[in-house]
Amino acid sequence: MQHGGFSPCEATVIAGKQMPNPRTVQVPQFSRRQLLAAGSAFGAFAAAGGWPGHALAQDSAAPAEPATAPTPPPAAPQQSPFSFDDLAARMQKAAKGDAVPPETSSADFLSKLDYDSYRMIRFDPDKSRFENIEDTRFELQAFHLGWLFKEPVHLSSVENGQASPMNFSTDDFIYQSKARKIVPEHADLPGIAGFRLNTPLNRPDVMDELIAFQGASYFRALGRGSAYGLSARGLAVNTGVSVAEEFPRFTQFWVETPTSGATSITVFAEMHSASLTGAYKFVITPGEATSVDVTARLFIREDIQQLGVAPLTSMFLYGPRNRHNFDDYRPRVHDSDGLAIEQADGDKLWRPLQNPNKLASSYFAESAPQSFGLYQREREFDHYQDASARYERRPSVRVTPQGDWGKGMVRLVEIPSKLEVNDNIVAFWVPEAPAKAGDALEFAYRLEWGDLPPDPSDQRAYVDQTWAGTGGVSGVENTKGTRKFVIDFKGGEISRLPASAVDEIKPVTHANKGKIETQTLSKVEQDNVWRLVLDISADDDAPVELSATLAGFGRNLSETWLYQWTKS
Repeated sequence: MQHGGFSPCEATVIAGKQMPNPRTVQVPQFSRRQLLAAGSAFGAFAAAGGWPGHALAQDSAAPAEPATAPTPPPAAPQQSPFSFDDLAARMQKAAKGDAVPPETSSADFLSKLDYDSYRMIRFDPDKSRFENIEDTRFELQAFHLGWLFKEPVHLSSVENGQASPMNFSTDDFIYQSKARKIVPEHADLPGIAGFRLNTPLNRPDVMDELIAFQGASYFRALGRGSAYGLSARGLAVNTGVSVAEEFPRFTQFWVETPTSGATSITVFAEMHSASLTGAYKFVITPGEATSVDVTARLFIREDIQQLGVAPLTSMFLYGPRNRHNFDDYRPRVHDSDGLAIEQADGDKLWRPLQNPNKLASSYFAESAPQSFGLYQREREFDHYQDASARYERRPSVRVTPQGDWGKGMVRLVEIPSKLEVNDNIVAFWVPEAPAKAGDALEFAYRLEWGDLPPDPSDQRAYVDQTWAGTGGVSGVENTKGTRKFVIDFKGGEISRLPASAVDEIKPVTHANKGKIETQTLSKVEQDNVWRLVLDISADDDAPVELSATLAGFGRNLSETWLYQWTKS
């Protein structure tokens, strides 16, 4: 799986423009690796955000063209009634018929765009939609079709219950060099590859990028101070099972025209796939942690082996537990470092991510969980040392179900990877009841994008670090083949206990298909953490499921640490 969207080496959030006019466009530089990543099936955000240097629409350095007659004003857009309920009704009806094949563009010039020319195209910020609304907090910019992005997406605005097509032409984009020679002037586009919404997220005078939709059903959002990292999808269908995976696709979007001073914006989407159709609603509210309230209405056309709800896709290449496999100056490379689950009773689980030697899948049975998500807990630049990728700024994403999702499981899929361009981590909710032909399902949930640090008021300690290495005593040959795991618990009420209180704290540990040879608990005063050290052995290569928590005073004193270790 290729890494979705803007690659791990992107140093800055793609920003819109400074306000008021004249506008300043912040434009990142993209490598070939980043653009190839952007076009893959497993996440495909266009890297057509720009190209360094000054440019005007159709390139201001070009020779002057002969004067032409003025273009007549466009006809008034045709309006049609629109509501989420109507969209859902249409999708339910569509699910009773045959699957709709993907639309392809017939524009010849789009097929001529290759990597080199596509990266020289960006949206003209002066053509941003919604910019003329008084006190607007949102502006919309489109991604260009071409190169890897061949299937048109259609976009409309919605105002007072009426939808109007939002059409785009080559006049809306800035072309440089080779791209200008390929793309004709004043040509209508058959659609777009996706779009992004900008807002003054980090400072009031700059329109920063907030959220982008592009590629299948992928989207990404940013919290204040974030840089793009993991992505979300509308749905996962048969991911990592015995049948071929489907990638449902958003084919049409409707964006509610924001009112003056509005602090949220609503997007609707139509989904198509071989096995289902769907109607989606996204209510997007920027902030320190940007929230996206999602309502998904799904209509099943064919039985689905495994339905993945609220899927998140990320990258974990290496960290302290597997750095020896990578000859790299950087101590860590990952968009996310752990899966967190808050259970119905409030207990919390933390599963550090890994880059396994072979495909690994973990299932966490739950009933009406409070939340789950992929997190980037490590926020220190010194722990990454990547001044370009800025992994310490990658957002965490928490999924909070709205209503009772009942019984099911959180599934974590970890895929071997040698390159940070690959998204190799997937997490999603699997309902207990399988999706059958004729079913009509609805799921509502909130996605929060941002740093999402541990709650400082929580009386339970959280897992701050997990290290691993050869087992046994340091300086002595390890003849038993054990593996050592070191877990640091930080915060909570145990942070106020002295080292002498160690007998008041009991490590509760378990190793399924393995054996805990030794375990020790002590306080590391320098970091004010309680350190649990485990030496684990295994008889064969079967995965060993490990767990550890700290208890005392009649209650749990920490979240539960989970890990899957395979001896081979």
